[in-house]
Amino acid sequence: MTATHPFKNPAYLHSSLSMLLFFASWGIWWSFFQIWLTSKDSGLGLSGSMVGTVYSVNSLVTLLLMFGYGAAQDRLGSKKHLAILVAAVSTLVGPFALWVYQPLLQTHFMLGVVVGAVVLSVAFLAGVGLLEALTERFSRRYGFEYGQARMWGSFGYAMVALAAGFLFTINPMINFFAGSAFGLLHLLLLVFWPAGDTQLTEGSHQQLSTSSTPGLRDMLGLLRLPSLWLIIVFVMFSWTFYTVFDQQMFPDFYTGLFASQETGQQVYGVLNSVQVFVEAAMMGVVPLLMRRVGVRTALLLGVGIMFFRILGCALVDDPVLVSAIKMLHAIETPLFILPVFRYFTLHFNPALSATLYMVGFQVSAQVGNVLLSAPLGWLHETTGYRTTFLLIAAVVLLAGIYGYFTLKKDREQVPGDPFLRHREPVA
Repeated sequence: MTATHPFKNPAYLHSSLSMLLFFASWGIWWSFFQIWLTSKDSGLGLSGSMVGTVYSVNSLVTLLLMFGYGAAQDRLGSKKHLAILVAAVSTLVGPFALWVYQPLLQTHFMLGVVVGAVVLSVAFLAGVGLLEALTERFSRRYGFEYGQARMWGSFGYAMVALAAGFLFTINPMINFFAGSAFGLLHLLLLVFWPAGDTQLTEGSHQQLSTSSTPGLRDMLGLLRLPSLWLIIVFVMFSWTFYTVFDQQMFPDFYTGLFASQETGQQVYGVLNSVQVFVEAAMMGVVPLLMRRVGVRTALLLGVGIMFFRILGCALVDDPVLVSAIKMLHAIETPLFILPVFRYFTLHFNPALSATLYMVGFQVSAQVGNVLLSAPLGWLHETTGYRTTFLLIAAVVLLAGIYGYFTLKKDREQVPGDPFLRHREPVA
C-alpha cells in the first residue's frame, strides 16, 4: 500500500473521514464562538477582558488535559479509546451550550467559564491535538501522507463554515446542535469502522516493532531536552500570538468593518469557508513543497506569512483588502502545522510523536494563550485593534528571527525519521 494510491488504503479513508467529521463538528460553532461571546444582538455581549478570561481558562484546562492525552495515547499506540471519548463528548455540545454553558456565563460567569473549559477542552480544544497525533501515527504505520488526510479536516471545516454565518444570524444555538449531529456521526465512525487491519507499508513493521512502548520516564525525559525547549519558545512567540489574533480578535474586527453586524457575520462565514477550502488544498500541496525546500525553510515561510497577515490587518480597514489578507491564513496554517509535525519526527524519537506534538506544539501554544489572552484582550479594549495588531506582528517577526538562528537544519541531529528532498540521495 503506498501513498500514491491513498483511496485504496482503508486506513487513509478512515482517518480522512474522521478528520472531516471532527472538524465539521467543531467548526460549525467554533468559527463564530468569539462573535457569540461578544455580540450584544445575537450573543452574550461579553467585554473584551471577559472574553480574554474565557480563552485563558480554556487554554489552561486544555494545557493540563493535553499532557494526559499525549502520554496516554503514546501508551495506547494506535488504539482509538481516547478518540472515541472525544467524539462522545462532542455529541453533547448542543445541549451543553443551550442548557448549561450560556445560562452559567450569564448568571455565574466564572463557574460557567470553568465548566465550559472542561467540556470544550475534552471534546475539541485538546481533542484536536489528540486526533491529529493519532492520524499522523496511522500515516506512518499504514503508508499514507499525513497532510493528505489532515486536509479533509480542513474541507470539513470549510463546508460547515459556508453555512455557519447564515445559521448564526437565525439562532446561534443551531450551530451548536449541528456540532452535536456531526459529533454523533464521528462517534459512529470510530465505533463501527476499524481503522487498522490493513497491510503495513514496507519497513513500517520493523520500525514499530523495534520501538518499545514509551514509559513515563521517557515522556518526562523530553522536558530535559534543550532542543525541545528551543522549539517550545519558538511556538509560544509565533503560533500563540497569531492564535490570539486570529481567534480572539479578528472575527469581531472583521464584522465591524461592515454597515451592519448581520451582514458582516454572513460575509465572514462565506469568506471563512472559501479560506478553509484553499487551506485544505494547501494541506496536500505543502508536503510537496517541503520536499523541495525542506522542513525548516517551510516552517520559517509559514511564520513570514503569519507576520504579513497580522501587519496587513493593522494597516488597512477596507473590507475587500482585509478579506484578501485573510486568505493568507489558507497558506500560513499548512505551512506551519505540517512542518512542525515533521520537525518533531525528524529531530526526536518518533515513538513519542503524540507526546512531542502535545508538549512541543499544542501545550506550548496553550501556555501562551493562558498568559496572553487576558492581557491582549485588555490592550485591545484600551488602545484598539491597530495598536494590538502591530504589537502582535512585531512579536511574530522577532520569533521568526529567533527561529532562523535556533531551529535545526534538516540534516542536523536526526534521531528520528530522516527527511529527504527531491533528488537528494539517501545517506
